[in-house]
Amino acid sequence: QVQLVESGGGLVQPGGSLRLSCTASGSIRVINAMGWYRQAPGKPRELVAIMPTVGRTNYADSVLGRFTISRDNAKNTVYLQMTSLKPEDTAVYSCYADVRAWNLARNDYWGQGTQVTVSS
Repeated sequence: QVQLVESGGGLVQPGGSLRLSCTASGSIRVINAMGWYRQAPGKPRELVAIMPTVGRTNYADSVLGRFTISRDNAKNTVYLQMTSLKPEDTAVYSCYADVRAWNLARNDYWGQGTQVTVSS
């Protein structure tokens, strides 16, 4: 089993910045990708950014140039640096990981979610 623990959400004014962190732990042989999704009230969950271990990083068009995803593979941790935040960025942000365990099973895992509220 794999656990994802997030931190860093909160309330910020428009134009402000926040940094989210997520650390994976448990039966991890290989992490194929880590990323962030978000869900605003009344809307479906959407991809914010995802960083494969091999391959191209992808961002939602709405966050390009404002958000930056990064990983520390030694710590099984993914970060999301969010700048120039807008009220429409308000959502619950959830960490995601595509993990192959030591028993070779491959599964998707999700964090519990952290609230980001952008408001004056």
